[in-house]
Order: sequence, then C-alpha cells, then structure tokens
Amino acid sequence: MQQVKNGDTVKVHYHGKLTDGTTFDSSAGREPLEFEVGSGMVIKGFDEGVLGMAIGDKRTVEIPVDEAYGPADPQMLIEFPIDRLPADLKPEPGMQLSMTDGAGQNIPVVITEVKDDSVILDGNHPLAGEDLVFDLELVEIVAPKSRIIMP
Repeated sequence: MQQVKNGDTVKVHYHGKLTDGTTFDSSAGREPLEFEVGSGMVIKGFDEGVLGMAIGDKRTVEIPVDEAYGPADPQMLIEFPIDRLPADLKPEPGMQLSMTDGAGQNIPVVITEVKDDSVILDGNHPLAGEDLVFDLELVEIVAPKSRIIMP
C-alpha cells in the first residue's frame, strides 16, 4: 500500500483543535484540503503529520507552537491613533481590520484594546502562541500528472 512521502500531493480531511478541545477549523462539509507534502503550503507539523500515512488512515497529531504558527510576537502589537481610523468606524475589542504595509501588502489585525485616543492592534496570526491538535484522515494520494515532452 502506497504511503505518503515528501513531494506527494495529498487530499486530507482534518479537524483542528486547541489543546483545550476548542475547534478552530475543520474540513467537515467541505472538500478535503489538497497540498504538496514538504512544499511549505501548510504548517510544518501538519506537513510532517501526514508522512507515512496510507489512504484511509486516520491519525491525531499534536503540533507544538514552534511547528505551528510560532510564539506570539510582542512587536506585532501596534498602538494606532483612533483619529486615523475611518470616521464611521466604532472600534471594539475583537474587531478584525486590515492594514496595508509600506509595500502595499494587506496585513490582518485584531483590535485587542480601545483607549481614549488609540487602539492596540495585534498583527500576530490568530493561532500564534498555541499548541495545536489535528485529527487527520488521508483521503487520496493524487497521481502525478503525466507530462509529454516534445522534442
């Protein structure tokens, strides 16, 4: 029976939880996640978690912070003047916004605190600082596409 190795493209159903059991994502009711193993398309621990699986195998993998989204970075907390927010925006903790950096890249941020004249924005990934648990089921190892090389 074929087992997953680096370079394979696979389809996986997953249920992602925090260590307290809280679900943060799941492929239930959707198409399975398709990715190339070892390509960096998914977090390291998820990538490594499918290695050696065969179609139909189920596995639970515990992924420590360093193999997930890394520790929360205090430098990603930004104090931002309220008067620079859109005038019709009423900022509240937990509100998600998008900022643009100097290179024109959008950066998702979350308001963590509202002060009199500023807000604290958190640009960390929402799962930074968390150990993660994934229940995995390997659905398919996708056959490589044939390539015809013309002389």
